[in-house]
Amino acid sequence: MRKFLYVLLACFVLSSCSEYQKTLKAQDVGAKFKLGEELYNQGSFSKANRLFSQIVPSYRGKPQAEKLMYMYAKSYYEMKEYKISGYQFERFVDSYPKSEKLEEAAFLGAKSYYFESPVYSKDQEDTRTAIEKLQLFINRFPKSEYLSEASGYIQELDAKLERKAYEIAKQYNTISDYQAAIKSFDNFLFEFPGSSLREDAMYYKLDASYKLAMNSVERKKQQRLEAADENYQVLKNSFAETQYSEQIDKLHAEIVEELKKYSTKS
Repeated sequence: MRKFLYVLLACFVLSSCSEYQKTLKAQDVGAKFKLGEELYNQGSFSKANRLFSQIVPSYRGKPQAEKLMYMYAKSYYEMKEYKISGYQFERFVDSYPKSEKLEEAAFLGAKSYYFESPVYSKDQEDTRTAIEKLQLFINRFPKSEYLSEASGYIQELDAKLERKAYEIAKQYNTISDYQAAIKSFDNFLFEFPGSSLREDAMYYKLDASYKLAMNSVERKKQQRLEAADENYQVLKNSFAETQYSEQIDKLHAEIVEELKKYSTKS
């Protein structure tokens, strides 16, 4: 009995494959639509997509086009072809502004861009694009059922940009480009005022300003020491119980000692 069932299953699979290949090669767009929809509903998105891609031009302007274009975009999404699904969902939204699928399509389109965002260590152009697309969705559908999810994605992407900016500034300090480090940390602190990395950024900014001052030519040294002292005061005022207390107090003692040389001169 078991062998018989296996034979039946094999025959069914072969028959299905045969029907698919036959329809794929045929000229009947109606048959392609019907089989494509069946495969789509079964979760065979790759096969459905191949059929849909053949008939999309034939259905432009026809009543079935809206349904076809939604399934076409969604099949790319399910195949994890997010760059294409983002584009196709945007086309759907532009073409069918009164569709009952409009909100869902707009969200899935924006979400497609979210999936294209790389790890923070790589270029973040796609991350910025994803934030823009998700924000446009929120602006367009402020009461959407997807609002919380979209807002969560934006927070996650913002954190990625934040981490990227912080690591770039820290890298400048590591390679001893102290002026670039100070400027980058200033930009970071301005752009991400509520960052969980704020204390760390202020510490490394102080560290960079201290090293810059200590390695400066004489005519620039006093001004840079005073800037480093100011950075110390800002950090202490912002984080009285900072985790870097021991390190910064040591730096500050050296800064004060160096500044004494200039007070005696005057």
